[in-house]
Amino acid sequence: MTDFQHAQLDWDASGQPLSRAYGDVYFSRASGLEETRYVFLQQNRLPERFAALSPGDVFTIGETGFGTGLNFLCAWQLFEALAPQGARLHFVSVERFPLTAADLAQALALWPELAAYSTALQQQYQAIHPGFQRLILGNGRITLTLLIGDVLERLPELDARCDAWFLDGFAPAKNPEMWTPALFAELVRLSHPGTTLATFTCAGFVRRGLNEAGFAMAKVPGFGHKREMLAGALERPAVGASVPWYRRPPRCQGPRTAIVIGAGLAGCATAASLARRGWQVRVIERHGAPAQEASGNPQGVLYLKLSAHDTSLSRLILDGFGLTLRELQALPPGAAWSPCGVLQLALTAKDAQRQAQLAAHFPGDLLQQLDRDAASARAGIGLTAGGLFFPEGGWVHPPALCAHWLAHPNIELITGTVVTALQQTATGWQVVTDRADLQATVVVVASAAQAKTLLPELPLKAIRGQLSNLPETPASQVLATVVCGEGYLAPAREGRHCLGASFVFDRDDTEPSQAEHLSNLQLLAELSPELAASHEAHALEGRVAFRCTSPDYLPLVGPVVDEALFAQRYQALAYDARQVPEQAAPWRAGLYLNLAHGSRGLVTTPLAAELLAAWLDDEPLPVARRVAEACHPNRFPLRQLIRGG
Repeated sequence: MTDFQHAQLDWDASGQPLSRAYGDVYFSRASGLEETRYVFLQQNRLPERFAALSPGDVFTIGETGFGTGLNFLCAWQLFEALAPQGARLHFVSVERFPLTAADLAQALALWPELAAYSTALQQQYQAIHPGFQRLILGNGRITLTLLIGDVLERLPELDARCDAWFLDGFAPAKNPEMWTPALFAELVRLSHPGTTLATFTCAGFVRRGLNEAGFAMAKVPGFGHKREMLAGALERPAVGASVPWYRRPPRCQGPRTAIVIGAGLAGCATAASLARRGWQVRVIERHGAPAQEASGNPQGVLYLKLSAHDTSLSRLILDGFGLTLRELQALPPGAAWSPCGVLQLALTAKDAQRQAQLAAHFPGDLLQQLDRDAASARAGIGLTAGGLFFPEGGWVHPPALCAHWLAHPNIELITGTVVTALQQTATGWQVVTDRADLQATVVVVASAAQAKTLLPELPLKAIRGQLSNLPETPASQVLATVVCGEGYLAPAREGRHCLGASFVFDRDDTEPSQAEHLSNLQLLAELSPELAASHEAHALEGRVAFRCTSPDYLPLVGPVVDEALFAQRYQALAYDARQVPEQAAPWRAGLYLNLAHGSRGLVTTPLAAELLAAWLDDEPLPVARRVAEACHPNRFPLRQLIRGG
């Protein structure tokens, strides 16, 4: 990611943007709007295809070269005009050099008739960092997934099936790597028979390459001064598919009804993602109100614990961070959400070395390395060390976020109800509770470590954590950012700071402990001895909750198999892990998990909810395929089989 940079633009006399890197225009000088409508919308036959959709259908467009977003906005405008209510548009676009927010605003100001759409895009256009960035627009009817990075790195990571393609890189002569057989093969992999494709170019090597890959391309009249362009459709689909244990289960038949068990961050985010897609969702919570356990902490910190080695966990965190930030735009700043930034101090030489690697690896708008004086100035208090500053981070009141997600009209909350068993039926699931039995086509278990009471085979572990509530003092009032080390201290909310949190492995009660208050104060002393000295452990109040984690510290998100049948069907893997048995995985149809987010729930649960909804509705996944595999519940029965128990 060290080569990541925003687009470098020049602006001509008429206010049109030009790429400095490629020496090319972003759209026709004659009329960018009309060019898009002719080249991409008309030649992909989108007006008639949008009008022919049914409620519940999802139409997916793939694009190479997001640029100013003009093609996306025109497609959105057309979709809104012609598609029936209940149909949805998913737009996936790759961009190596994304525009800055300021440049995007300047470019889109050229098109006043798109103002309503461009304003909505700009509101969500933040934290556009390398990886997969998901933007939810149009009250959930429009999904934009931006793949930020080189097209030949990002497209192979994508798990999707596109209905139409916009090939809109800069001209082949100026950007040849965007027009290669490797790219064309990826387009075929991500398409189905009948997927259409249009591009402004008519270069012979592009037409021949697309035809050889499997598309049937023809020259058609071009736009403006361009005499010809290419349009066509896929005739020969790709051979081969994903391995069966990971392959998507068949879509659930029957009513689009779901029961989500658990009303913490994971459950509420899941309910919101499904409700936006037209599902009727009931959320069952054993407590008398949502967000009563770990999601009920007064302040949760939105921060990133990253790796410079592009691990699946690091990618999950970075992609999730962006989505959570966009979700938080719906909350009023103040007692619910404070975008105050987050400082992670380097308290040891090892910390400093790791942070130097991160600063060299990630762009400066994500994180900045500060020495002790600069960090102290940023925080407003004296600190023991410098560290990394994340300007987009901050703290959130998790119950407010849960309440926001639950407010969707398609969601019904049922509190004070304990689920005691799950029973599969001919049409879905019966959820047995201590009150009345409930029915749904799909069940999502999002009840953290409590999930083991329903699915005892799950490899989940609960770790006790205690927060200490520190009364605000004159010295602490000036704290301007969240400060983290082994623990964290947030600026005060309603007169109190959250300090935490302990990690205790040998207690399962919820009674606050003076020993853990003392431990938290010691964590604070490592950050700011002055603030720690003004509090005594015996005078503090606290709150205990349990983090739910998995053995590899990644969440469990996705469909569930029958483990006994899985072991039988994939027995060959016990002898040769390189084999790929062709038998389909024995899915427990309609049963899904969203669990084990540990202490990262604010960053990972919205993205996990979108991932789960994509599994269910056969949509493009919001993360790289290897990240989805790393979070897949099947990974544990698979490992057990390969390792022989």
